[in-house]
Amino acid sequence: MMRKLSLLFAGALMGASAMSLVYGAPGSTANAAGSETYKQLAIFGDIFERVRAQYVTPPDDKSLVENAINGMLTSLDPHSSYMNAEEAQDMRVQTKGEFGGLGIEVTMENDLVKVITPIDDTPAAKAGVLAGDYIAKIDGEEVRGLSLNDAVEKMRGLVNTPIKLTILRQGADKPIELTVVRDIIKVKAVKFRVENDIGYIKITSFTEKTHDDLENAIETIEKQVPNEKLKGYVLDLRLNPGGLLDQAVSVSDAFLNRGEIVSTRGRDPKDVTRFDARPGDDIDGKPLVVLVNGGSASASEIVAGALQDLRRATVVGTQSFGKGSVQTIVPLGENGALRLTTALYYTPSGKSIQGKGITPDIKVDQPLPPDLQGRDLTRGESDLKGHIKGSEEGDTGSGSAAYVPPEPKDDLQLIFAQQLLRGEKTDPAFPPNPDKAVLNQ
Repeated sequence: MMRKLSLLFAGALMGASAMSLVYGAPGSTANAAGSETYKQLAIFGDIFERVRAQYVTPPDDKSLVENAINGMLTSLDPHSSYMNAEEAQDMRVQTKGEFGGLGIEVTMENDLVKVITPIDDTPAAKAGVLAGDYIAKIDGEEVRGLSLNDAVEKMRGLVNTPIKLTILRQGADKPIELTVVRDIIKVKAVKFRVENDIGYIKITSFTEKTHDDLENAIETIEKQVPNEKLKGYVLDLRLNPGGLLDQAVSVSDAFLNRGEIVSTRGRDPKDVTRFDARPGDDIDGKPLVVLVNGGSASASEIVAGALQDLRRATVVGTQSFGKGSVQTIVPLGENGALRLTTALYYTPSGKSIQGKGITPDIKVDQPLPPDLQGRDLTRGESDLKGHIKGSEEGDTGSGSAAYVPPEPKDDLQLIFAQQLLRGEKTDPAFPPNPDKAVLNQ
């Protein structure tokens, strides 16, 4: 039986991986197609031949088929799609944490490419691309009329070659022209520093390198700060679009001694996969605060949900993105791959965060600076057209502002977390009571 790759997506990407892969058993087989289904397929074949024979200009057969397949898949939900051979290869490269590109995560909105977030220290960020920007033209060509994949493909190219982006920015009087020079994007999955008596660890994405980088960060911090002086850690998952599921499990496990980390459940009630923590806490029980916001999606929500439900950490910030579906990658050989939503994932307490997100234990809003006020930086799965409605979604939906100040002195969420760890602020949610943890043994 073909081995499949299951993953979690927070959206289509250009320069950042929002994938969470897990090797697992295929889902249940669907019922055999009935005669009515074959009639519909015959209609498709008839239309395909008429288009080939009668369209005003000779169409490209391969493009017609790919677009038809994508139309079928994207009508299901925002995260199912078809990847041709090149796109499938790009996905495999991205999971390694090093790839060519501009360094921006994008989606399609109002027929334009919308920037979800630029990755730190990449060509796009250095050129001045901002979250919320709309890309209207690529090298002078209108984006309207292009699919997201087509637009992304046009933004790719050889390293050290320039590309001109025409950007529409809320508050700007006229379009902004930016020239970005393509480069190899080496994603720093983990960034860290010592804040006097606190270890600060920021995970930007979950690639193959994340867990190893996390262990290195913890070891370095422990060498720099004596154990008796170290008050605890801040784990920053804000603006983290997701990543490899096994890495999300490993990162969660690094702070846990026991308990279920996450489970995935498919169409068949028997199709349940569970991931449990192993004994051993890499920070030896030191207090831990996790930061989330509307940019925390997919795999990062798995980590936040596990540490919250198992009462290992206090979650601070605003509502997360709410991307709780699992996509399965089915390799199609030289024809690329199929990306299909096959399951939802659940936190240790048995809750689905699909369309809802992780609700922080302590809500701390981050005000926008004057130049960004009035811009809609709120993001959430529940806002995506055609998304799967989650069982916990409710009327409020998911997501919140996806903004983090560039300077730590302006970062109210980070400051609050540090004050909690130092005892300068108190809250019933900190420290969490491990006796109230949800342990599904």
